[in-house]
Amino acid sequence: MSLSITMLGELAVFNHGQPVTLPTSKRTRALLAYLAFTKRPHRRDRLCELFWEVPDDPRGALRWSLSKMRRLVNSPGVERLVADRERVALTALDIEVDIHSLICQKAELDLPVEKLKTVARQLAEPFLEGIDLPNQPLFQHWLTSERHEINRMRSKVQERLSHHTALTLPERLNWTKSWLELEPFNTHAATSLLSKLEQLGHNAELNHLSQELGNRFRTAGISWSAKTRSEDLKQDVKDDTPVEGRDLLARQKVQFCTARDGVRIAYASVGQGQPIIKAANWLSHLEHDWDAPIWSPLFRDLALDHHFIRYDERGNGLSDWDVKDISFEAFVSDLETVVEANQLEKFALLGISQGAGVSIEYAVRHPERVSHLILFGGYAAGWRVGATEAVVKEREAIMTLTASGWGQGNPAYRQIFSSTFMPSASPDELNWFNEFQRLTTSPDNAVRFLSVFGDIDVRAQLSKITVPTLVIHSLGDQRIPVKTGRDIAATIPNAEFVGLESDGHLLLGREGASRVFVETVRSFISRTR
Repeated sequence: MSLSITMLGELAVFNHGQPVTLPTSKRTRALLAYLAFTKRPHRRDRLCELFWEVPDDPRGALRWSLSKMRRLVNSPGVERLVADRERVALTALDIEVDIHSLICQKAELDLPVEKLKTVARQLAEPFLEGIDLPNQPLFQHWLTSERHEINRMRSKVQERLSHHTALTLPERLNWTKSWLELEPFNTHAATSLLSKLEQLGHNAELNHLSQELGNRFRTAGISWSAKTRSEDLKQDVKDDTPVEGRDLLARQKVQFCTARDGVRIAYASVGQGQPIIKAANWLSHLEHDWDAPIWSPLFRDLALDHHFIRYDERGNGLSDWDVKDISFEAFVSDLETVVEANQLEKFALLGISQGAGVSIEYAVRHPERVSHLILFGGYAAGWRVGATEAVVKEREAIMTLTASGWGQGNPAYRQIFSSTFMPSASPDELNWFNEFQRLTTSPDNAVRFLSVFGDIDVRAQLSKITVPTLVIHSLGDQRIPVKTGRDIAATIPNAEFVGLESDGHLLLGREGASRVFVETVRSFISRTR
């Protein structure tokens, strides 16, 4: 790699192995680290919020920092820092970042034990030491979260070492002590430590720790007994820790393709295996979706054994916002563009909410490309189609409220809009969703989306579908009634229907229905080939 960046410890940049002098501005260094670590494009207004939440000229400050960064990362003939009027990205094709390398190494199931020990020691270094920006709460929250994730990753590595049969029992004991020190309330680590002390005959330390750990967990209200240790002996087997969501995120690749009318569409791919494309639906953002409490568990689970591709709708997320055409036909055309950009001959197609209508239309136009059609929370006809005057007035009132309340933290707006998407969400989840709305699109585009969704009508296409189809719907969905899903399944030839025990139009990741959704999709794809 011609450019390497060290983030464990103090931030450092090396060009062909030679250290590069960094800017004195801590914000510029923080921006560089953020772009290199995230490996994805970011909207300029979002970067301004993260690093310059002040009433002065944040866009001017961003331009100044980017000018300093270009001198660091660009080389003759190699433009690594890419910035247009909407987005900024640091391309990672020939940039090596130490933490990314460690994440990839950790995910290797056959990693030699000595390399695994090296990973553990390297992860002990503080992440971006000295880059804190206490007056920038959004960036500081991101930094704190990533430090927590790195500590969690370090803990997982220590857990692997504590059970690794290539190490002697005394070595495994030492790694178990480090694991428990990092996670003092982890009952599995505590049990593992006592088991190894017992095996080694360290009775004095065993008795002392049994009492100390018993008091610790009892005080914390955690159920645990020092006497239950036999199961831990079964853990000392060859390491086979599965790839985790965080590891998958490190491998995600965000790219752009150009629609027929020149609009740039952002898409992301991750994982290996049979491909699944998720048709875009409103309220998506490739930059933030992965950490969402709503659908991110679905994405992570599907990406574990599939090549999972998703994209942001035009006017939304990382795709172009300033677009003339927001229409159903444009949505279908954008899906066609993403398929061609990924050069896929055949794939499973997942349509959620209004993405179901887009998927239905695509499957009728291109049945030879779709191996499986999966529709969740979908509808074949928008709210204007055959609606009563009362329904039209209600929806138009919501559009008016959207224009004025979008992303403004208006409790009345949040209650009317968000509660129908996920009635059982906690206050924290609703607050997250409210902030997410503001990040996904503009108020004007939000109103345009709602209007277009009202005119969707693919009812005539349902009977023309020839590919294996699975329809999933929450039984208590308050936004799109379950009858709508059942009617779709009844009209599509040989379609299967599965109802989920949930009241959410959007599934919360913590719901049991979320797990059922993933298992149902996996089973359907494996059964119908």
